[in-house]
Amino acid sequence: MEDHPIQGLMKTAMESLKEMVEVNTIVGDPVETPDGNVIIPISRVSFGFAAGGSEFEGAEQNDSGGGNSNGKLPFGGGSGGGVTVQPVAFLVVGQGQTRLLPVDNNVLLDRLIDMAPQLMSQLQNVIRKDNNNQNYKI
Repeated sequence: MEDHPIQGLMKTAMESLKEMVEVNTIVGDPVETPDGNVIIPISRVSFGFAAGGSEFEGAEQNDSGGGNSNGKLPFGGGSGGGVTVQPVAFLVVGQGQTRLLPVDNNVLLDRLIDMAPQLMSQLQNVIRKDNNNQNYKI
């Protein structure tokens, strides 16, 4: 049994999309900075695909009932696809910590959340120093 022409269109379009969308498109290649940090770009990838076609009856019908001499109807079709790559964040690894730096507008809120553990630790150190200094006062 022969493949229908639409299968060839779909296969070609899907193979082209597969070549464009790979894991390195989403998680980019790491880049090392002079200070030893490693920056890894993270992206959002969206893609769409469509294919369609139709068989047409020929204007000249022959005795076999088909539109041409081999009994097949003429086929017309097409396929297409598209890919969108949008940067989302940068993963920064170095100096004993890992940070996610988002690209969107909520950067301030995300930075505050990232800094919360560090701020709590510094606040605890300040409170401990005050308590230790009070023990030595007469």
